[in-house]
Amino acid sequence: MRVVGVMQFGGPEAFEVVEIDDPVAGPGEVRIAVRAFTVNPTDTYHRNGSYQAMLQQTSPPYIPGMDAAGVIDQVGEGVTSVKPGDAVMAIVLPIGPRGGAYAERIVVPEGSVARVPHGVSMAEASTLPMNGLTARLALDELALAPGQVVAVSGAAGAFGGYAVQLAKADGLRVIADASEADEDLVRSLGADVVVSRGDDVAERIRHHAPDGVDAVVDGSVQGTLLLPAIKDGGGLAAVRTWQGDTERGITVHPVWVSEYLTAQEKLDRLGRMVEEGLVALRVAQTFAPDQTGEAHRMLQAGGTRGRLVVQF
Repeated sequence: MRVVGVMQFGGPEAFEVVEIDDPVAGPGEVRIAVRAFTVNPTDTYHRNGSYQAMLQQTSPPYIPGMDAAGVIDQVGEGVTSVKPGDAVMAIVLPIGPRGGAYAERIVVPEGSVARVPHGVSMAEASTLPMNGLTARLALDELALAPGQVVAVSGAAGAFGGYAVQLAKADGLRVIADASEADEDLVRSLGADVVVSRGDDVAERIRHHAPDGVDAVVDGSVQGTLLLPAIKDGGGLAAVRTWQGDTERGITVHPVWVSEYLTAQEKLDRLGRMVEEGLVALRVAQTFAPDQTGEAHRMLQAGGTRGRLVVQF
């Protein structure tokens, strides 16, 4: 099978399309013939060597990728929820010996897959698992009740957009930050209030929530800049390692999507929310496997709205 990986860590130009042996599904696992995989910021760290310490059990080619969609072509012993021929989407942990989702065939635990939502393309379905589950985990960690107020930073991005939509589905009031160019997009995702980005973003949020918001989902990794927007004893969901102190009894909740790696019911629920019109899937552009480096260049340049997807 073909995989897209790097033999040596480096920039986007380091990607190669390489032939390796097909993986085999073991007990409790499924094999997926991948039709589409997404390009995520975390993939750039896998490519450039920042994650080298976590790849000790892996040999080149190093294969990034955390989500994909395709068709099941093999199931291991004990698998009952899916069968060969099923169209599925999957979350993938790329630091194991098999690597990640940038491959024509991947093997994952049964609990890491859910059916592709009806009426959705493979490219669209591939954009949901990793960021959708991360947003779900962030809100689950904050454990807010309907009617409470959450602020979402980076709301125009993939993760932030899902966080806004899931928060609204949870019955929360959402204050989101966005650039002027993204304001209409973020409103269309369901944000009740959109404030401008900048160093005074906490003050802008407080203008609409004078007592402070109950929590923040920090999709754009603004960190301590957002603490003044949060009421005493509130919470902040951090999608990267937290840098700095907290204050006024505010709890920082680290969000590691690997905790939901086999949360099949949650992934399936996300798919049903797509079918119900509660979650929108956004594909910015698609690429061929040998154009994966170009997708990485585009991602690193910033400003992309929607996901960059590579199709086999």
